[in-house]
Amino acid sequence: MTLREPLERLAIPPTRFTEHLKFPNPAALRIYDDTLRDGEQMPGVAFSPEQKLELACLLSEIGVHVIDPAFPAVSESDRRALQLIVTAQRQGKIRADIEILAMCRSLKEDIDAVVDTVCSVGAKPDDVSVLVLSTLSDLHLKYKLGKTLLRRAGHPEEQWLDRPIEYYREQNLGLITSAIQYAREQGFSRVEFAAEDASRSDVTYGEVWAKACVAAGGTRMCFSDTCGVFTPEAVDHYIPKLVKVLGDVPLTAHFHNDFGLGAINTVRALSHGALYAGVTANGIGERAGNAPLHEVVMVLKMLYGVEIPGFRYDLLTELRRKVEVYSGVPLQPHEPIVGEGVFKHESGIHTAAIAIHPSIYQFISEESVGGEQRFVFGKHSGAAAVESVLAKHRKLLQEHKVEVSPELVKGILDRVKSLREQALPEKGYPEALDRHYQQYYGLGLSEERIVELALEGHSSQPKQRLS
Repeated sequence: MTLREPLERLAIPPTRFTEHLKFPNPAALRIYDDTLRDGEQMPGVAFSPEQKLELACLLSEIGVHVIDPAFPAVSESDRRALQLIVTAQRQGKIRADIEILAMCRSLKEDIDAVVDTVCSVGAKPDDVSVLVLSTLSDLHLKYKLGKTLLRRAGHPEEQWLDRPIEYYREQNLGLITSAIQYAREQGFSRVEFAAEDASRSDVTYGEVWAKACVAAGGTRMCFSDTCGVFTPEAVDHYIPKLVKVLGDVPLTAHFHNDFGLGAINTVRALSHGALYAGVTANGIGERAGNAPLHEVVMVLKMLYGVEIPGFRYDLLTELRRKVEVYSGVPLQPHEPIVGEGVFKHESGIHTAAIAIHPSIYQFISEESVGGEQRFVFGKHSGAAAVESVLAKHRKLLQEHKVEVSPELVKGILDRVKSLREQALPEKGYPEALDRHYQQYYGLGLSEERIVELALEGHSSQPKQRLS
């Protein structure tokens, strides 16, 4: 049905309440995809180099601006993936304007690994970017990096716990700035400096750290909410201050999703002037994952009126399915925006209204994200949905001399409800859940398997499997 009045008059759009926010020009915003590197840190998930290449090509087609596919210093597989992706870009299979980034710790040998990897396929260091990892968190500085920082300064590790936080902060500045300078000397013109656990750090130290990194030659800062504890209010506290200190140097919002706030916090950071939205397809990543790509771009577009130029929103469902296949981790059917069930309708009240106009119960159109609307029939179904399906197949029914009538619709509806009730298992679906979790736990190697490997390494005889 065609609405007689404008939809905006019949239903107040959500942008009415967000249009006052001052986002950067949408053409300046960048989607920074971490699926292939940070997303792969999800327990049990592993992509082959060839799978990473295929996903990188799809990410290129969908319109992301940065791809982070590899940590070359720690994996031969990652080195191969980076080589394949760099080569594909040079061959025109991946957009020329996509930034390909490789991760490093703040170590010369990690930076050298990137140089060796790209040069081995005839590329130059400047054909990619590097991210050098550090932290702003005092917890990380003393208790994770403390011994490393002491060794670097030539001090004995025994002083570890006695040294004050201020000492580690100062040593950390030297570590990250030296790494940035070294990366620039090796020919990288794009050097991102990343701060782990920045969302639990002292913002004043963060300002000092950011200034030092820029002075050393850093070209973009990555602000990480590593444990996913950010609230929108905390975003308001940190991001404007750092955007101001950085000046023309852009900021990446790299937020995890432990409380389900990754997407909205990312959008909020962009409203404060961050230009790069760190995301992963399907929200994969360690623990509860990263800010989901589909949520960030659709929240921006539909709730804040910020549409990314050239982004293929209609490929979001295709990307979801491809990542599910290669990760082995299916999304919940009711996953917002791209879930297999979010455009399926059963309730009679809903299906009757959907048949009149989809906007009554659907704010997102299925076509806009490459989804499909379908009616599912069960105990809550209504006559309107049955009529809609029969009307769709009227020609076939007529060929078999079946006439659609209210009596036919009622009879089918009664039969549907009866069949659904009969199909209800007395004990639920334990077998289906067992299969699902067996598959999930089988993605990685268990602790028991590690013990078996240790035993096998000390004997020529195969050991019995541990129960």
